[in-house]
Amino acid sequence: MDIEAVEQRAGPREFGPADDMPEEYRKAATRMLQFHANSEIMGAYLEKPFIRQSPSVDRKLAFSAKVQDEIGHGQLLYRAAEALGVKTREEMLDELARGDGKFLNCFHYEMTEWAETPMIAFFVDGAAMKRQATLKQSSWTPYAHAMDKICFEEGFHVKHGEDIMRELATGSRKEQRLLQEAFDRWWPRILQFFGPTDDKSTHHDFAADVGLKTMTNDELRNQFLNAYVPKARKYGLEIPDEPRIRYHEDDDRYEVVEDDLDWDEFFAIAKNEYPEGLDQINGRAAARDAVAWARDSLESTGAGGSGSPTAPVGGD
Repeated sequence: MDIEAVEQRAGPREFGPADDMPEEYRKAATRMLQFHANSEIMGAYLEKPFIRQSPSVDRKLAFSAKVQDEIGHGQLLYRAAEALGVKTREEMLDELARGDGKFLNCFHYEMTEWAETPMIAFFVDGAAMKRQATLKQSSWTPYAHAMDKICFEEGFHVKHGEDIMRELATGSRKEQRLLQEAFDRWWPRILQFFGPTDDKSTHHDFAADVGLKTMTNDELRNQFLNAYVPKARKYGLEIPDEPRIRYHEDDDRYEVVEDDLDWDEFFAIAKNEYPEGLDQINGRAAARDAVAWARDSLESTGAGGSGSPTAPVGGD
């Protein structure tokens, strides 16, 4: 097929590995899937320390399950990308370890305090659910199938994050203060989760034309605001003065003043030039190097099949 034929046929779950897809489609879908898979892995690494830092056995078990889920999501998505025939899973993992692989802005920042955990587990995962629900309609069938499982599990992650936030919001004054401080720090980053504004997005038009995605960055951002501004207020959080959030009473919707967001920092992150992000990448690379002996052992004994080791995708 050529691109014209793809655009004419494009629809939910329309194409699969048996289809003769044009190179432009394969590369665009690989870029999109690799970015998503990398983000799942880096999100798991951001939350992994809280398995130990959690204040109770139940919380430790919940975080352990969540991290395991995220690593599994990365595995599913790398396989869906690999089916496009552009890159292997190992090539994509190597690019991530070298700092060449891109991933979501939120996972470039350091997270050290317990009060920060619902910023990822509730708000970021909630934002992810808004985006991922639309990807169930992706034209690349392996991607859409992966999203069926991922969305199911992410729903539990959001409930887990909300439970932590509820506990902090109804706790001591100190806990409430720490929660608000974490929210103030993370709110602008969360609003940038969906990517650059539509006028600065370089990939959306083609991805939409061939059915890889269905909604623009701004549409998803506004949909998230409509759902999560009320939820934040429900738990006593005050929306920061900046970035400014405008409420349109006539059609009951919220909108962020996008010029208030630090897009210079965002694009530095997109190029893997943000200092904290480099720390995250280096940590990921060190973890991968630490278990290189296991992958080499599996390859040398043939346990991983024909050149495809069975070591966990996270490198742990």
